Amino acid sequence: MAFIINAFQRCKALAKFQTPVNDTCLGVLPCYQQIRNKWPDFRMKKDARKRNTLKEYGVYKLRYNALRKNNIIPLEIQEIADKEIYNCPRDASITRIVQRCQVTSRPRGNVKRWRLSRIVFRHLADYNKLAGVQRAMW
Repeated sequence: MAFIINAFQRCKALAKFQTPVNDTCLGVLPCYQQIRNKWPDFRMKKDARKRNTLKEYGVYKLRYNALRKNNIIPLEIQEIADKEIYNCPRDASITRIVQRCQVTSRPRGNVKRWRLSRIVFRHLADYNKLAGVQRAMW
C-alpha cells in the first residue's frame, strides 16, 4: 500500500510540470485526450435536441393544428393558428424523431422496449445483462 501511495505522490510531483492529475485513476491525464459527451455520435445528439424541442413545443403545435383544421370556428382564428404554427420550430413534430439505439446510435433494427439495436440486444441477452430476457431453447 505504501508503494502505491509513494508512486502516486511521485506522479503528482511530476504532473505539476506536465499535465493535470486525475486523483480517481491514480495517474496522469494525457494532454491530447478527447473531451466526450454522453452521446455516441452527432446524430444521437441531434435526435436528443429534437426530442427536447418536441417536449417544449409539441403541446402548443398540437393545439394550433387542431384550431387550424377545425371547420366550425371563424376563419380569422384559423388564420391566427396558421401564423402561430408557422412560428413554431420544425423539430416540434413527432415525425422528425428517429428511434435510435442508445449504445451505437444505429437507426434500424431496434427493439423498442429496450431502445437497443438488434445486435446490441442479442449480445447483452447472451450474457444475461437484460432483465427478463432468455434465449430460446427447445
